Amino acid sequence: MLDAVVVGAGPNGLTAAVELARRGFSVAVFEAKGTVGGGARTEELTLPGFRHDPCSAAHPLGINSPAFRALPLERYGLEWLQPQLPMAHPFPGGGAAVLARSVAETAASFGPRDAGTYRRLVAPFTAHWDTLVRDFMALPLTALPRDPVLLARFGLVGLPPSTWLTRRFRDERARTLFAGLVAHVMAPLGGFATGAVGLVFALAAHARGWPVARGGSQSISDALTAYLIDLGGIVHTDYEVKRLDDLPPARAYVFDTSPTALARIAGLGHSYDGYRYGPGVFKVDYALDGPVPWTAPEARVAGTVQIGADSAEIGTALRAASREGLAPERPFLITVQPSVVDPSRAPEGKQVFWAYGHVPHGWDGDLTDAVERQLERFAPGFRDRVLARATAGPPQLAARNANYVGGDIACGAVSGLQLLLRPRLTAFPYRTRHPAVFLCSSATPPGPGVHGMSGHNAAKAVWKHLRRTT
Repeated sequence: MLDAVVVGAGPNGLTAAVELARRGFSVAVFEAKGTVGGGARTEELTLPGFRHDPCSAAHPLGINSPAFRALPLERYGLEWLQPQLPMAHPFPGGGAAVLARSVAETAASFGPRDAGTYRRLVAPFTAHWDTLVRDFMALPLTALPRDPVLLARFGLVGLPPSTWLTRRFRDERARTLFAGLVAHVMAPLGGFATGAVGLVFALAAHARGWPVARGGSQSISDALTAYLIDLGGIVHTDYEVKRLDDLPPARAYVFDTSPTALARIAGLGHSYDGYRYGPGVFKVDYALDGPVPWTAPEARVAGTVQIGADSAEIGTALRAASREGLAPERPFLITVQPSVVDPSRAPEGKQVFWAYGHVPHGWDGDLTDAVERQLERFAPGFRDRVLARATAGPPQLAARNANYVGGDIACGAVSGLQLLLRPRLTAFPYRTRHPAVFLCSSATPPGPGVHGMSGHNAAKAVWKHLRRTT
């Protein structure tokens, strides 16, 4: 009998398996797709030689993850590549605000009226980032914070809506960039704890940047898999699990799945009926005949580029997708251009590029034209660079990855109390009512992102169970 079976070979499932195997437990992973990866895959979606990331491509939370930093992933081929700028936010009239590694460079891009405000905002946390990130990515409610005063100070700033925090800024440049940071988790700008979302992304950039993985996000999943196999773990692909009886006998079952899929497979009835899924996304992967022709020079050297004319436009797009059930006319876009730092991703002189905008949950329309009209506002002539495109709306994203219910790449709405307390109100979010069944996906704290911390935290609950039942 195995000690643990993990269902789903995304970053969280693989991290949970690694953490258990490191402690001497026998582990097997079962993945429905033909390759490991979940939200961290790389595929030729458009033309031969163009290697795209179907989901996550830039990894501020990955390089800052306490779980990943404790593992020898570099030994298994993971290499982080840092663009000249982590992120840029261009404006229609030219120029851009930037999120740089340097606090001073970031502050200077906001203009003289807000530079000091930004420095004062992040100064209490930058020097203590590693302590802070461990505290808010650790087991919720059950782990004593390493620095309670620091965490409380962060909470005072971050728990109110981001719109409260951005009132500190006098000019639109800083407000717009910060609104874009919050929109990475598809949360309405006025929602609970959205200030913390923006601060986390900013502090992550100042600490270790927003890198891409050399060769694509698949290298993160491949490194975790290779390490797991070296530890004695086993990985099965092309193995769809529909019920617990499909799996070999084990002392614990760990699911890197959506809560509703877990309930269906494990026979947990209505355990997660109250769990909410959020808006979907519409994503376009591009093969380009050269760099994106951004008007703002800062955007040409940034790994990630946010697209939204101002904070009002970003807020309107988020409300349309999340509350009004409408596809926005001018979508807020998150774009990533890995080729600015990793030429191996495309043939010589060419580039890969992706963009996505928010749409209503389960929306089945085509946002391509709206996406490209937005891009043309900030990069005139963009369409002339397009060699091929691959589009994916909510139905296609859900077909690629069952965790993306209705196209929700966060595996659950990141709003209200569910931003912090997911998948339900409990001090033990990784446990289920079945004593041997656990949940480790991004539907559990600390939530979405390629960081493995949900798997790391769940593994702690699993090995406590295994020790008790030895």
